[in-house]
Amino acid sequence: MKKWMLTLVCLLFIGTANAGNDKPIRLRQMPVAAQQLIKKNFNGRRVALAKAESKSYEVVFTNGDKVEFDRDGRWKEISCKQSSVPPALVPAAISRYVKSHYAGRRIVKLERDRKEFEVNLDNGVEITFNKNFQVTDIDL
Repeated sequence: MKKWMLTLVCLLFIGTANAGNDKPIRLRQMPVAAQQLIKKNFNGRRVALAKAESKSYEVVFTNGDKVEFDRDGRWKEISCKQSSVPPALVPAAISRYVKSHYAGRRIVKLERDRKEFEVNLDNGVEITFNKNFQVTDIDL
């Protein structure tokens, strides 16, 4: 029984260790869509790290901003610590809502998945939109 438990613990440890197998890469090794998004929206920012993960890519800039992409090069998360999410990447309906209800606030993080968008503002407010851009939750 002890051997079996030890084996199980070892397998779990190995699986957890392998889950973080990030591989540093060059931008040109990323999908073309990701390269184009970076060139168009983050031009002039220096890249500190680009890496490939098992099913995604990530780019971290020297100012702390970060963009995560899916395996096809579509952005999944944009996090801007020192700036705002580039306006061209914010869906128009979300931009209008933020300007209307939170005038003067910056969008510092934008996440999306199949069902929703999550927006973080510079004052800590988090707004969740469904895929039709209707507000479904606000955390103050």
